[in-house]
Amino acid sequence: MRRLVAETRLSVDDLVAPLFVREGVDEPVPVSSLPGVVQHTRSSLVEEVRQLVDLGVPAVILFGVPDHKDAVGSAASDPEGIVQVAIRDLRDRFGDEVVVVADLCLDEYTDHGHCGLLTTDGRVDNDATLERYAEVAVAQARAGVDVCAPSGMMDGQVRAIRGALDSAGGEDVAVLAYSAKYASALYGPFREAVDVEIADGGDRRSYQQDWANVRESMEELRLDVAEGADMLMVKPALTYLDVLSRARAEFDLPLAAYHVSGEYAMVHAAAERGWIDGDAVALEQITAVVRAGADLVLTYFARSLAERLQ
Repeated sequence: MRRLVAETRLSVDDLVAPLFVREGVDEPVPVSSLPGVVQHTRSSLVEEVRQLVDLGVPAVILFGVPDHKDAVGSAASDPEGIVQVAIRDLRDRFGDEVVVVADLCLDEYTDHGHCGLLTTDGRVDNDATLERYAEVAVAQARAGVDVCAPSGMMDGQVRAIRGALDSAGGEDVAVLAYSAKYASALYGPFREAVDVEIADGGDRRSYQQDWANVRESMEELRLDVAEGADMLMVKPALTYLDVLSRARAEFDLPLAAYHVSGEYAMVHAAAERGWIDGDAVALEQITAVVRAGADLVLTYFARSLAERLQ
């Protein structure tokens, strides 16, 4: 009877699996703060995606961990950079069987850990960063990506990326905008996964959203729609269900939410202590994100949920 009258149904079709691929390793490297998550080699990434495709997961999003980092994040736009190579691997192996999304940011590739270029006095240079984002978008498009997902929260990033893609023949590449991305304390395990440490103990509050505000985030969403975003995202997911619900009420574009590393890690930590049923909580939490209005959920639980939803 409960199944018969259920108002919300979580499906494998709602899931996007975040995956990390690392340059210069021969075996997958476990991420200690994200149980079950690894930094993949190129070959182990292909095998992981094969298993996800077999489970029916429709999309993956790639994050790169390069060997070399510098002030401008050169590897992010290098045609032979780790994410571009991985995109080609997946496109050659799976064709259109899986949607390949690529995170578009510089923090994984810069030696200072910020999402953009820095001025001489250490501030993020918004406009100079947009030029780099445009270069990264074109490199990802030429590698065969389906969706660019700019996560840096620079003003004007969607317009810059959309213009660069259209000028370079990437009209069919979609833009998934991290529109309401908060300066959250829940990103710690992710930063381990991509080997990022912000220089001089800094933070990203100058360009990520204030977690006390919702009207501000609604304006950010409107701006990204006006600039040409194809899909919108709220991040983190569970802690910002009110933002997600308001976005769903106002916008008709596909709406994503990222159930982030800290949200995932807390479930595992409590489950390991026997305090909760981790599998049940994961199902409840991701269903809640869909109930609040998400059309797709980026979650490290994607594989385990897909196995349960078969």
